[in-house]
Amino acid sequence: MEPADARRLWRALEPYHGMIYFVPEGGEEYTAVGLEPGRMGYFASRSAPLGPVQADVVIATFFNFHPDLVRSVIPAAWTLASPESILAARLRAVDRSLRRLLGDDVVDGEDVAEAAGLARTAAEGCFPAGRPLYAAHASLPWPADAHLALWHAASLLREFRGDGHIAALVANGIDPLTALVLHGGTGDVPVHLLRATRQWPDDEWEARADELRADGVLDGDGMLTEQGRALRQRVEDTTDAIALAPWEHLGPDGCARLRELGKGLSKMVLAAGAIPGR
Repeated sequence: MEPADARRLWRALEPYHGMIYFVPEGGEEYTAVGLEPGRMGYFASRSAPLGPVQADVVIATFFNFHPDLVRSVIPAAWTLASPESILAARLRAVDRSLRRLLGDDVVDGEDVAEAAGLARTAAEGCFPAGRPLYAAHASLPWPADAHLALWHAASLLREFRGDGHIAALVANGIDPLTALVLHGGTGDVPVHLLRATRQWPDDEWEARADELRADGVLDGDGMLTEQGRALRQRVEDTTDAIALAPWEHLGPDGCARLRELGKGLSKMVLAAGAIPGR
């Protein structure tokens, strides 16, 4: 199996997992248990498996958000709702949103059940060493319903890869703000969206971009130069290589089938408009 296969499989499942960060059901369930509307639900629900941790733990494990943004909601979230109640709210939101986006026939159908079994087998090939967010999520019980088990497996695979991606960034001397500016330089995601969601001040962003231009990593328009593309590709190649374990555990036939099923389900999620801009 080639390292790039890890990226293709992650992409096949990502919308099925990632929709929870955008659907209205998430905000509804989080506010129902006491959290404040807005970004608190995202930070609290994703970090809740770690327990009621301080902001610095979330800053470290989420990596690329401005520290002040994290500190605006963590640890305050734990005074409003327990991690256990937040996790229960998140699972209710996943259930409600998937049933709305896919319909009961798909959610309760054979393809979801098959994909859940394959994804769980893949997730069993992950390991906790050096993967703090994955390890925290892996400590949660598996949901009984297939569509929720598939979502949980996708979460484990996503956090396993994400932890490895941070390791690759750090190994290449790339800090959180630099990682974002480089991402913006690919043109894959609009810079204004990265700035808005990660909340780095304009002056800090522009200062880092100027440094990267001086280093030959960005061109005058803020796009990656050949040197910049090589740096980013090095990070992506490392991320792929150290994300292979679950897919090797599943095997080529299982990976091919899970990619087919995952792509189909993710296309339905995207077609329903669950993720803005996709």
